[in-house]
Amino acid sequence: MSPRILTYIAIMIVVTNLIRIIPMVLIRGRIRNTFLRSFLYYVPYVTLAVMTFPAIIQATQSPIAGGLALLLGIIAAMYGLGLFPVAVICCIVVFVTEMVC
Repeated sequence: MSPRILTYIAIMIVVTNLIRIIPMVLIRGRIRNTFLRSFLYYVPYVTLAVMTFPAIIQATQSPIAGGLALLLGIIAAMYGLGLFPVAVICCIVVFVTEMVC
């Protein structure tokens, strides 16, 4: 490995660990602020959504297929279907849409 790659890896390790260590060092007690607790509660969900939604659209050959699968997946989830049926419906929608378009 070149020294440049090892430098990049070392910087990545430092930055990743600082992000995890600094909050533990700065915040020692329980967080009592309700707004901050509510904000921190939703951070993982927002992060997952921000990473997932663009991938849904870009993972298919046609963005229309991804968007349609996303829309029908949301509707299926709103009707109370579980994770596996929603995933199957989305896969079928993408398959059919890409065969037609």
